[in-house]
Amino acid sequence: MTGKHKTLFDKIWDAHVVKHIEDGPDVLYIDKHLVHEVTSPQAFAGLKEKNAPVFRPRQVLATADHNVPTSDQEKEVKDERSRAQIEELKKNAEENSLDFYGLNHPKQGIVHVVGPEQGFTLPGNTIVCGDSHTSTHGAFGTVAFGIGTSEVEMVLASQCVLQSKPKKMRINLDGKRQKGVTAKDVILYAISQLSTNGATGHFVEYAGEAIRNMSMEERMTVCNMSIEMGARGGLIAPDENTFEYLRSTPAGQDKEKFEERVEEWKKLYSDPDATFDKEHNFDVSRIEPMITYGTNPGMGMKINGKIPGRESYENEPVVKKSLDYMGLEPGQKLVGKKINYIFIGSCTNGRIEDIRSFAHLVKGRKKAAQVKAYVVPGSKQVEMEVKNEGLQHILNEAGFELRQPGCSACLAMNDDKIPPGEYCVSTTNRNFEGRQGPGSRTFLASPLTAAATAVNGYITDPRELLNE
Repeated sequence: MTGKHKTLFDKIWDAHVVKHIEDGPDVLYIDKHLVHEVTSPQAFAGLKEKNAPVFRPRQVLATADHNVPTSDQEKEVKDERSRAQIEELKKNAEENSLDFYGLNHPKQGIVHVVGPEQGFTLPGNTIVCGDSHTSTHGAFGTVAFGIGTSEVEMVLASQCVLQSKPKKMRINLDGKRQKGVTAKDVILYAISQLSTNGATGHFVEYAGEAIRNMSMEERMTVCNMSIEMGARGGLIAPDENTFEYLRSTPAGQDKEKFEERVEEWKKLYSDPDATFDKEHNFDVSRIEPMITYGTNPGMGMKINGKIPGRESYENEPVVKKSLDYMGLEPGQKLVGKKINYIFIGSCTNGRIEDIRSFAHLVKGRKKAAQVKAYVVPGSKQVEMEVKNEGLQHILNEAGFELRQPGCSACLAMNDDKIPPGEYCVSTTNRNFEGRQGPGSRTFLASPLTAAATAVNGYITDPRELLNE
């Protein structure tokens, strides 16, 4: 996988090209395929119509996440459509001999949380899933991207997919973060600077001192939101942080074989003389806690700032529509705005580090009476870790309830929805109109900001509570 003048992305992509079609896409070999209940039923139905088997079932992992309830998972799923999709995934997995983590399975959870923690995600891999936030897995030095349902069928049948090679972008993040500034703030800042189409057509490599100092959970948060700036995916060169994380997963059980792999993975980096189509540099020491104010993740600002005037934007009517939907005005500050809902969870911020930081901030404090909080672990493993570390007791003492794993209020495809007109400070990745429920209004922020807001009952700069 080595080569001169190559970026990390080039090394992985080129090693997986089965055939290059002149003036067309590449036939790209896919190492791993993650499937869930929403985008896979039509793909499996297509295979049945063609009487075609899953080509390499051991390279496919299925889990139920989008539609699952986050309470009473031991009981029958009430929603008829959700129940049918989950049962269909189970049936398809059994018929095709796939590993399947259904409700109450000890490894069940959000597909982008489960893959890394089970050692399914490995450096140098190509990984796909019928979900746009597959970019999460790029934190391990993988080329990972979301695909459509027809492509899900293509990969199930052939372990390959037709893809045009994207351009390459590098975002260098240097400097040291201020206290109270998380990886979520860093990526929200980058998106606010580059816009939601700033990386369109590119695959982004994140590099620099700030990235090297991030934990794997933090790196996953950064890569997860790559697509919110239009990128096809994001990735980070694997290093000792990566290898140490993986040693604790099932991938590290065979120590001798694992260490042999590590020696190969150490070759996965961009050559010093490699060139990128675009390159951006940010000093993270200048970044403050961030929050969004509009209806796309690019409409973000520092939490103590003011909403920019409409004249600041090229497309003023779109901004007006967005602010009207949010019930906000140009020049308005958000700190101090009353909030009735907060959500911590999702494939962006539903890992143990996220809930740990949330719990540590609310420890010894009480949730504001009017706030309804969804505190949702990203997987059964995260749920177990929360309990084993005593975090559930801290949460309960502060007035929070730990729910069961699932995508929850990220996307309004299950019972966890934000009511029309209500505001929610959310740790997830998208703030589109109605994303968390019809008429719901979302402020994207970090777990620390969500925690501080839940305690005060209004949007709060987390540094105020961290400094008490």
